[in-house]
Amino acid sequence: MNHKTVSLADQVFERLESDILLGKYPRGQYLTELALVEDLGVSRTPIREALRRLEQEHIIEVSTRGILVLGVTSEDLADIYAMRLEVEPMVAARAATAATEEELSELREMLELQRYYVGRHDSDRIKYMDSCFHELLYRASHSTVFFDTLLPLHKKVQKYRKASVENESRADKSLSEHSEILSAIEKRDPAAASAAMRAHVQNAKNHIVK
Repeated sequence: MNHKTVSLADQVFERLESDILLGKYPRGQYLTELALVEDLGVSRTPIREALRRLEQEHIIEVSTRGILVLGVTSEDLADIYAMRLEVEPMVAARAATAATEEELSELREMLELQRYYVGRHDSDRIKYMDSCFHELLYRASHSTVFFDTLLPLHKKVQKYRKASVENESRADKSLSEHSEILSAIEKRDPAAASAAMRAHVQNAKNHIVK
């Protein structure tokens, strides 16, 4: 996996994005820079940079009244899965022809870690390994457009994915689905990889979008 130095502004952005998408700051709540300074223990500068990026992603809205948390609505969720159903099968198919041996090795390692944490019923780690598996798969497509489109969408449903992987049967099924996707990619079979990914995203949608 790629390792890079993460700036303070990036760390603040990741923390605020996660806190909002996991529901710490619910939709409709107003935030202030001062409260965030106190909560996060950093200066206003990285917070302002993080807020600017969050506004660009339509996770918050800055107005004269303050910083309004938008989060992800049920309509957003349905749209996100509609997009993922169309695009992620294409990514899996592309990865089946484009993934390097090093990338395949990283995907296998991530799958083994997911299997380990599923066995331990550690939902936080399962969710994290699930995110890493999908991120690695997006990278393995060698398409910047696919990667830049799908990674933010995957992040936006993290609250719902956490609830999903806390369900042991769904966590087991998701692991099995990831195995099928990786097996098809290893066999360099784009059609099978696409079908396996479509089934995986559809099952995730069925479990989350009621």
